[in-house]
Amino acid sequence: MHIAARTRLRAHLAFALALSLGTLVSAPLDAQRAVAAPALSSASLDSYIQHAVTDWGIAGLAIAIVHDDSVVYERGFGVREAGKPDRVDARTLFAIGSNSKLFTATLAGMMVDAKKMSWDAPATTYLPSFQLYDPWVTREITLRDLLSHRSGLGRRGDMLWYASPFDRAEVLRRIRYLRPNSSFRSQYGYQNIMVLAAGEATAAAAGRSWDDLVKERIFQPLGMRASNTSVRDLAGQTDVATPHLLDKGTLTPVPWRNIDNIGPAGSINSNVEDMAKWLRFLLDSGKVGDRQLIAASTLREISSPQTIIPSPDDTLSPSTHFHAYGLGVGMYDLLGVKVMSHTGGIDGMLSQVTWVPERHFGFVILTNTEGHNNVFAAVGRRILDTYLGAPPRDWSAIMLAQTNKQEAAQAQATQRLEASRPKDATPSVPVDRYAGHYSNEMYGDVNVDVAAADKIVLQYGAGRVGDLEPWSRDAYKIVWRGKREGSGLVQFIVDPIGTVRSLRLYESLTPAAFRSPDVDEFRKVAPATAAAVGARH
Repeated sequence: MHIAARTRLRAHLAFALALSLGTLVSAPLDAQRAVAAPALSSASLDSYIQHAVTDWGIAGLAIAIVHDDSVVYERGFGVREAGKPDRVDARTLFAIGSNSKLFTATLAGMMVDAKKMSWDAPATTYLPSFQLYDPWVTREITLRDLLSHRSGLGRRGDMLWYASPFDRAEVLRRIRYLRPNSSFRSQYGYQNIMVLAAGEATAAAAGRSWDDLVKERIFQPLGMRASNTSVRDLAGQTDVATPHLLDKGTLTPVPWRNIDNIGPAGSINSNVEDMAKWLRFLLDSGKVGDRQLIAASTLREISSPQTIIPSPDDTLSPSTHFHAYGLGVGMYDLLGVKVMSHTGGIDGMLSQVTWVPERHFGFVILTNTEGHNNVFAAVGRRILDTYLGAPPRDWSAIMLAQTNKQEAAQAQATQRLEASRPKDATPSVPVDRYAGHYSNEMYGDVNVDVAAADKIVLQYGAGRVGDLEPWSRDAYKIVWRGKREGSGLVQFIVDPIGTVRSLRLYESLTPAAFRSPDVDEFRKVAPATAAAVGARH
């Protein structure tokens, strides 16, 4: 089962953000061929980014650019929290989301260098109790597979960790119940929990926690003094960005999300001052000063294609011919050079880290807004054009127009779905029969409390509470109370004699969600619990 689109750990590759723009008219390939890169104009970039922040309406953005082992640009734009005067600067802390994955792959690489791990050793070498649905895959899946998104599980199972009560060990124990959606190693399928497994395998091989390894083997040697691996480490900090949701022109602050239970896949918090040091390390083939922290050959293996990512033709970038995923990082070609890139996202935060080894430059962009936000992708492409010598294009305007078009189409689709649903919403049984405790062997517990026909509350785990609104017969729209969690649908399954046997949770109110084969059932096992009763208010 998926969770709602806005609750997923948004960790798509930077290049993928522009793929859907291919319907727009682009410059011909000849006009996109690289020429000598002009000198970076800080004033011009300042103006461009400020206009982009304003045009999109996001709260804040921080950026750093590294070239030839020097930080050549480092700025903050906008505010840490909407409605408050504190400005974003280079030291403002943000969540970097899935840009954490490369840190995990790098730690694994260090263990490979130390002969404590092998890329091609079975995962069970380091995690003996690790188990997947298919016994053959359990036996064969390797560290390399865990980090390159080819497990056969696809972008599924996130509800197992997001806002759930399960710790890392329990998330890994329960992943055995997730049925594959493709054959092993046959296709790319982004999988956060497999990266969690890679991080925990690395920790087991090193005899240290993943969090300690990140601090001791990366943060401390690189001088990334402000960076950390948990929202708990933000306590007492003052220069911290507030996450926001931008929807229909309104910026709404949302709470920081604790995702320690998926840490190796996405829990690092940092600022652009520290992330510039990370970029310098990557561009210098794993060196810090005279210290070689990871073998250059190992870093090249991490940065080499492992899994092909199918992608449609992109008329905006006709010089791009491939997209692939390495170990914790993505890559593609642009204007004749290889671009390494990843994005990251978690509640109210979106980011991008990109570097071009052949040209000795890279950049990091951190933002504290999700929803209506592609600023990080637009600014990133503008920087790539500058350093690769391509004619300048207004990527912010291009992506804003396309995003507005996509959002309008999505709104119309939602309206059509609402209008097409059956008008008779009368339940097949008295609604008090819905009340009770439901359980799924993978996802855990759901409680349903019925105070009245128009007062039905569903609680998933310990962190998500939603109010149910009639949809049709025994199906109800779930309006999650979390500001950014959106809505979904629950269908109660009633047998021929009127007994409610189970329920199904759908990730979103879309035809695609209703057709998905990955809808899991929660069996009814008991009457409503005290926790559900307490969720009424």
